[in-house]
Amino acid sequence: TGVQTCALPICSLGAAFVGYSLIGWPWYLHLPLAILGGFAAGAIWGAIPGWLKARTGGHEVVNTIMMNYIAYRLSDWLINGPMKAPGFRPVTPYIQPAAELPRLFGDPLRFNVGFFLALIAAAVVFWLLFKTTIGFQIRAVGANSDASRYAGMSITRTIVLAMTLSGGLCGLAGASQVLGVDYWVGQGFSAGYGFDALAIALIGKSHPVGVVLAALLWGFLRSGATNMQSLAGIPIDIISIIQALVIVFIAAPDIIRGLYRLRKLSAEKVLLSRGWGS
Repeated sequence: TGVQTCALPICSLGAAFVGYSLIGWPWYLHLPLAILGGFAAGAIWGAIPGWLKARTGGHEVVNTIMMNYIAYRLSDWLINGPMKAPGFRPVTPYIQPAAELPRLFGDPLRFNVGFFLALIAAAVVFWLLFKTTIGFQIRAVGANSDASRYAGMSITRTIVLAMTLSGGLCGLAGASQVLGVDYWVGQGFSAGYGFDALAIALIGKSHPVGVVLAALLWGFLRSGATNMQSLAGIPIDIISIIQALVIVFIAAPDIIRGLYRLRKLSAEKVLLSRGWGS
């Protein structure tokens, strides 16, 4: 999730570049290539902190936080330079209509096909993690890298692969924002999705199904906050308080267990052998 925070500006620019640079292409080629452009940009950017983590032991949170500033400054230079649209505003050109993700209910609603793209991505991640050998290696290395190394797994390759895929998933998020909502990227672009992803991953216990449900909860709270303030006169800060309380209560068992030094009960049962025919 830290990769999602630092890679969002770069992968958004990757999707935008493919979206506006290919002129005259049919939508069935242009749109997948634009989505792939965002995925590729995010994957490349995510592989950098993954390699640093695997080879040098540098903490991924620290690396991705530092790479935030690199991403912001690099995107500012691109938007004000090679990718700047004609005019005074520091923005990229509008993407071609063939690269737009269709909106299902029209304007002013921004609900688009990107929602279903996210569900497909969650399903693919679930299949990858729990139905494939690669997914087993990722979960094993994340649970205990020493035991995984003893079992013959490549720790370096697995960490880089996990961070690369994380960056690619961020690329899908950035592509959905650019291709389905904004249609361009401006200076200082940041929808806050990366930091929200940290909370959502915590609430969803880093499980694809839990993450989808937590993301829907977070989305409902954020999208309803503005209307709640304008129509009902309730301060928008109430939503931030609710979100903070949700995170506190989710983390409360671990906090209490740490304060009182309580053991975590294991769900595994001990099977005792009683001999043949028992």
